[in-house]
Amino acid sequence: MGIACIAGGTTGFLRTGSKPSLIAGVSVGCLYLWSGGLILNNDFRGFYGAAGASAILFLSSLPRVAKGPVPAILTLLSAASGTYYYQTVKALQQKP
Repeated sequence: MGIACIAGGTTGFLRTGSKPSLIAGVSVGCLYLWSGGLILNNDFRGFYGAAGASAILFLSSLPRVAKGPVPAILTLLSAASGTYYYQTVKALQQKP
């Protein structure tokens, strides 16, 4: 998800000159990559970061869902990844 967000934000900037796409894509992508690094090092805090990145991506793409396939795909992917990370965080919180 991190690489996809960075690539998407960069592509949006190159095609349309959209600075918000570049800033949001790189920011959310870096948050996903940072979270993935924590998860790889067995640090459960990475799941919180990934859940947060998914929520940010979902909330920012939801208003544009009807504007074409890219926002629709972003919304679906962020909802799916957010659901996974939310369930993982919830399961981690229930462990003693």
